[in-house]
Amino acid sequence: MDYQQELEASLRYLKSDKAVKSLQQDPYWPKWDSTWWHMLLLHEMGYTKEIPDNIVVGYVEAINKMPLKIFPIQKEDMPPDVDPFRGSSCHCQLGNVYQVLAARGVNVDTEVPWVRPWFLRYQMNDGGLNCDNDAYLVKEETPSSMVGTIAVFEAVLFYTNREWTAEEESFLKKGAAFLMNRQLRLGSSTKYNQAEQKSAEEWVKLCFPRYYLYDVLRGLNALLIWADKANVVLPRESVQDVVSLLTTKFPNGQLQNERHSYSGAGTLAPGPDGVWLRRQPATYFPLLTKVSEIGRVSPFLTKQWQECALRLERHLPT
Repeated sequence: MDYQQELEASLRYLKSDKAVKSLQQDPYWPKWDSTWWHMLLLHEMGYTKEIPDNIVVGYVEAINKMPLKIFPIQKEDMPPDVDPFRGSSCHCQLGNVYQVLAARGVNVDTEVPWVRPWFLRYQMNDGGLNCDNDAYLVKEETPSSMVGTIAVFEAVLFYTNREWTAEEESFLKKGAAFLMNRQLRLGSSTKYNQAEQKSAEEWVKLCFPRYYLYDVLRGLNALLIWADKANVVLPRESVQDVVSLLTTKFPNGQLQNERHSYSGAGTLAPGPDGVWLRRQPATYFPLLTKVSEIGRVSPFLTKQWQECALRLERHLPT
């Protein structure tokens, strides 16, 4: 895939005053064509080191300016003068933020010290998390979310470059159990989060970039890396359906984009007067459009599948 022209355009954008202004306005919005989304795509492509220094510093400053540094669950957690959409973060956002900043060389635990405790604090009983605040108020069941879990699990797993603390080890063990119990592909069995059953139908369709969304290859990759680091042999039934699916669908090992992670999602955006408007049509940038083309072989998905296959030889011997 030739994406050099589009890559250079994104790098020019990140070196521009427009990118700096975007961070000063908001570290997340608008989707999908603002500084954060360029940064995250470059990271997923393996170009994290190309993100300019001033943008990394600016992002750390922007995320630390978030008014709320907890996940608001109770009504009193959200101050009346804080915008609930722009004034607080969610789990999947912070999971990806942690990964990008850490990969870029930031000591996130020092520079953004409230993020890792956030991850450990909001894990649910089954090992998952949920970006729906009200899910934490449900008592009779545990309505965790695959999308709300995966980026946080990856952040702690991929970017803990030391021995795990007991709390981190427990977090990862429970998170891995969550992925295995869901067989990497099953939606929630709860009444509260029954909509995830419909979402799960899309997880078998691969996408790149993932951004904060989930597909079965993303889950398989994370689970296999955890098994290697934890020196655990995975139960065959926890991964075999997904492995069989991917092997059958892509017999030549060349994985294709099958959907867009960003499809159908609108955005918040500032109006001409600077007032932030509610849901607007989202815009895209050339590099995102290029690497996510449906039906195109993705070198990024293919590489990840090849890495998974090597680990599978250890975990699922024939």
